[in-house]
Amino acid sequence: MRRFKQVAMSVVTGFAALLFCAPSASASTGSGPGPNPGEEVFQLVAKQTQGGFVDVDGSGGPSLGDEYVVSGNLLRGSSVVGTYSEICTLTRFDPVDQFDLQCAADLSLPQGQLTVQGRFNVTTAGPGNIDLAITGGTGRYRTAHGYIHAVNVSDTETHFTVHLTL
Repeated sequence: MRRFKQVAMSVVTGFAALLFCAPSASASTGSGPGPNPGEEVFQLVAKQTQGGFVDVDGSGGPSLGDEYVVSGNLLRGSSVVGTYSEICTLTRFDPVDQFDLQCAADLSLPQGQLTVQGRFNVTTAGPGNIDLAITGGTGRYRTAHGYIHAVNVSDTETHFTVHLTL
């Protein structure tokens, strides 16, 4: 069970890191036009500051509906450019430590919020590729769409590439 929670929290942190940040929110690091017209591609780092596991049935093991809740800071280079929060729900599990997480997250930035959502599979080897949809936003980001690709670097840090179209 401990391995399950550790893998899940690492994955959730990675997804959280996915969250987004507008290119104009801070000094640019590795940003530029994307391959599609109107697409901006940029790099972000998510650093978890809080996280927890909610065991809905109290069994101590994985069960449908268990939740992972995380929050933290978003950085571009060494500058904090926003915060994120996310909730991931276990929607399918296999007794051999393979499971699916359905995640919803938001990123709070000075010019508005972005939302991200998606489902991905996790095995004992880790989550593999995590690509999630940008589903919308508020303020400057009210017409946002695109996707985010995340790579977990550690239990509390994730690097991601944001493909944002406004």
